Formats: sequence, structure tokens, C-alpha cells
Amino acid sequence: MPIIQATIVEGRSPEAVREFILQLTNSAVDALSAPADTVKVIVTEVPATHYGSGNHTVAEKNATRPS
Repeated sequence: MPIIQATIVEGRSPEAVREFILQLTNSAVDALSAPADTVKVIVTEVPATHYGSGNHTVAEKNATRPS
């Protein structure tokens, strides 16, 4: 039973998260020959202020991007 855990920055639509789950499930089915109903996917959404890379939060990086 594959278990996939993914952490993403919040703000995506429920439809986008649903598609992400579908694609992750399909990838596990293809790569592992696992039955789809045995693949578990856990998506955790975090605020942009709580997700960082390179000593900056995503919120800080987004604030400095030109619009």
C-alpha cells in the first residue's frame, strides 16, 4: 500500500488539489503496479508564511516579484 505525502503552499482550488491527487495516484499505479484503491495520498497545505526556501518564505518571495 503506497502512501504519498505532499506538502504544498495553500491557495489552490479544490479542483487543482483533486487533480494533483489523481496524478500522484496514477504515477504510483504506473511505477509500482499498485492497484489504485491501495494508493493513499495525503496533501497538506501550509500558509505561504510557513513555507520557506533559501532563507525566505514563499510570501516574501511573492512580495518581491514584479506584477
